[in-house]
Amino acid sequence: MKKSIFSTRTVVAIGIGTAVFLILAKFAAVPTGIPNTTIQTSYAFLALISAIFGPISGLFVGLFGHALNDLTSYGSIWWSWVISSAFVGLGIGLYFKKFSFEDGEFGKKHIILFNIVQIVVQVIAWALIAPLLDILIYAEPANKVFTQGIVAAASNIITVAILGTLLLTAYAKTRTKKGSLSYEE
Repeated sequence: MKKSIFSTRTVVAIGIGTAVFLILAKFAAVPTGIPNTTIQTSYAFLALISAIFGPISGLFVGLFGHALNDLTSYGSIWWSWVISSAFVGLGIGLYFKKFSFEDGEFGKKHIILFNIVQIVVQVIAWALIAPLLDILIYAEPANKVFTQGIVAAASNIITVAILGTLLLTAYAKTRTKKGSLSYEE
């Protein structure tokens, strides 16, 4: 029997993750002074979901969460940024097995790896993909969208480095460390 990539665990993570992402995007965002660009705590949560549940969950939480936020906040979906959010979830999620949560570990080397991954993924998403798609899809001026993208990349990198690392460290502490249980007779 073929194993589905949409396990019950994945579907539940996508559903709950999307709802939390949407709530954080709507109510826990700080204006930057750059039009339509805010500091988003939702990306720290997206990083948490991606790092724990993997690339499929991360991709769909980024996709659905951002699309629903756009739809409910602005009345339409800005696809270039929605695709970039999905890319962030996918990109971080591709490394989820390297973060060793199942071993109950998230030490310095995991924190460094996590932050290298999230920085690279965020720069690609916000400083390249989002602005290029803005130009291609919406014919937006390059100077405007690259400024927005660079501000979004920087704010998301900092937010995920601080809040994302704290969330993942706290999550790791809830996991049983490998070899920490002993057998008693």
